[in-house]
Amino acid sequence: MAGHSKWANIKYRKERQDKKRSSIFGKLIKEITLQARNGDPNPENNPGLAQALERAKAANLPKDNIKRAIMRATGELEGISYEEATYEGYANDGVAVLVRTVTDNKNRAAADIRHIFSKNGGSMASVGSVAWLFDRKGIIVLSDLPDEVDRDELEIALIDAGADDIDDQDDTIEATCEASDLPALTQAVKEQGLTPIRAEVTMIPKSTVHVEGTSAGKVLKLVNALDEHEDVQEVYANFDIDDEYFEQLEEEDS
Repeated sequence: MAGHSKWANIKYRKERQDKKRSSIFGKLIKEITLQARNGDPNPENNPGLAQALERAKAANLPKDNIKRAIMRATGELEGISYEEATYEGYANDGVAVLVRTVTDNKNRAAADIRHIFSKNGGSMASVGSVAWLFDRKGIIVLSDLPDEVDRDELEIALIDAGADDIDDQDDTIEATCEASDLPALTQAVKEQGLTPIRAEVTMIPKSTVHVEGTSAGKVLKLVNALDEHEDVQEVYANFDIDDEYFEQLEEEDS
């Protein structure tokens, strides 16, 4: 799930992913297979595969699983053929939602996505009616920076590597760039001796819809239901929910 860019949302997304690791493994294997089949199986020549492998590493996906996924993509092992598809729709209060899937059955995936929208108070939209509300960007998030890190020097390095926006929120630094500049931005961070908690190409909303209370709950219920589907790789939404709401959710879960 990816909503607006506040740390509370990102943290909530990460914690949800940690709770469903087995599901993540299956999704990562699909993504690696798709990226390796659609491009060069060498990640040095395939940014999409390199990004998928970075996510797999962060999730502690076993190396054998990664190796088998790439071998299936190259035909060295028999495997399933996956296709990519994107669906568009709206959640409560007109929140725009983009759903990216990787599936072996597009008809099944489309029917399932439509059912999830309908069941959770949302609605599907025609192609292009939602996508224009988002920009495809690279994003890097750094958290819990060591005291010895020179933030000014770090920001200069990020700008030199292609960052077009940097948001320093004290405990986190979030930088965005053109999708093609993400590898350079990631390398710049590593040269500073830092490891990002998030480094990926994503869809960032051009504007957001503020929701709260019951509406916020309905939006998250829909987005989470989509995110949990086995064929769904990413869910992007332009909601803006106050940090306090996520803190309340954390307290309820603890």
